[in-house]
Amino acid sequence: MSTTSSPPALQAVRLRKAYPDRKGKSVVQALDGLTFEARRGTVFGLLGPNGAGKSTTVKILSTLARADEGTAVVAGVDVAADPGGVRRRIGLVSQRPSSDPAATGRENLVLAGRVQGLSKAEARQRADRLLDRFGLTGAADRPVRTWSGGMSRKLDVAIGLVHRPEVLFLDEPTTGLDPEARAEMWAEVGRLADDAMTVLLTTHYLDEADRLAHRLAIVDGGRVVVEGSPDELKSQLRGDAVHVELSSPEDAELAAKVLGDVPDLWDVTTEGAALRARAHTGARAVPQVFAALDAAGLAVESATVARPSLDDVYLQHAGRSFQEVA
Repeated sequence: MSTTSSPPALQAVRLRKAYPDRKGKSVVQALDGLTFEARRGTVFGLLGPNGAGKSTTVKILSTLARADEGTAVVAGVDVAADPGGVRRRIGLVSQRPSSDPAATGRENLVLAGRVQGLSKAEARQRADRLLDRFGLTGAADRPVRTWSGGMSRKLDVAIGLVHRPEVLFLDEPTTGLDPEARAEMWAEVGRLADDAMTVLLTTHYLDEADRLAHRLAIVDGGRVVVEGSPDELKSQLRGDAVHVELSSPEDAELAAKVLGDVPDLWDVTTEGAALRARAHTGARAVPQVFAALDAAGLAVESATVARPSLDDVYLQHAGRSFQEVA
């Protein structure tokens, strides 16, 4: 992994991008001053709900769209000034499949290698290595349409790697995969960083960002609301998270007022029948929570205590739960 003094592999500065809505009558602000940078040889995560601006960011950094304002540099190359230079240095795995379902896995990889300028021999050799690396050799000569979703997604990543890029963009790489396929993809993303490749990962899965990203930016409304390593972001929240589920959402407003008077409890928020709060010691606060709500005649379905999560971080900085908008 590179030192902090080396130039960043990715740098976005005050990116803005607007699109007309579907009816063409108004403008949707996809990016609103988004700024971040990622070090070489790391997995940098963009975490946010659908519509937060993650895919638009990837499109701009990979030269598929132009920013209305701001600058972007990828692998030392200015995206606007030299898009061709950027394309030679990156791999892109978009949300949509990039393979030809009628062709075999091997044919897809060889074609991708040839498109990237490899000779026939080099493309075949590279295809063999990638098929072996991703555990796809046994299915290599079958049409991709006969493959499982997890296998096809691995092939998409292999296609993005065929020319050994410096930076790989993974846009929601595990969406729609079953748990086993997700775990396999997570393992592969970890190996990419071990190979000193820089990976930009977009995701709306909290556990995925927590597990894979060395550093991440939480994106909301087209801008970065907070940035840091997962552990840094969670450690900034003092104490424990207390979650209470009421029997009726109609009781939430009164319950929030009641809990506001409980000692050692703060940041009380409501979402439907759920209440969230923070406490210095959650195990000590929960009996007080039950007692206060019972005295007010409010029925509780459950209460849990947990260490701070990325959902709590999102709530703190975006003003609402990630689960509510994802």
